[in-house]
Amino acid sequence: MILSTASVVWHRGLKDGKGTIGVPSGVLSETPYSFASCFEDGQGTNPEELLAAALAACFTMTLSARLVTLKFTPERVRTTATVTLEFLNGAWTISKIALDVAAKVPRISESALQAAAGDAKYCCPISRMLNVHAVLNVRLESQRGKLAE
Repeated sequence: MILSTASVVWHRGLKDGKGTIGVPSGVLSETPYSFASCFEDGQGTNPEELLAAALAACFTMTLSARLVTLKFTPERVRTTATVTLEFLNGAWTISKIALDVAAKVPRISESALQAAAGDAKYCCPISRMLNVHAVLNVRLESQRGKLAE
């Protein structure tokens, strides 16, 4: 079993409050976040941005592992995750997470690349934990051009 941790400190109420996020590795160390960074154009990060980063990183590593299992060595896999936060039925809700993936993988067919991405979408530990399989949109780009969704 592997355990990962993060710590958050928040001061004051929601709209007038501010917080910091930290992780033991130090990559986030008293990183600021606030109501303004979540819902306005304020400085700092927000939980949705961190969720997007976590999912993009996990999916990308999972896809790379799947490609290696299939005997393909990816030169580069770049993933951008976009989290959609909407006010639905009286509550802020993450309604969608879209993944845009660009992969350069020598000698792979477009169908094999698409299949590997589909597998990765369902095997990524973050997406499994969130149970968000239905809201992930994976678009791949090979060295030959854009693939169908």
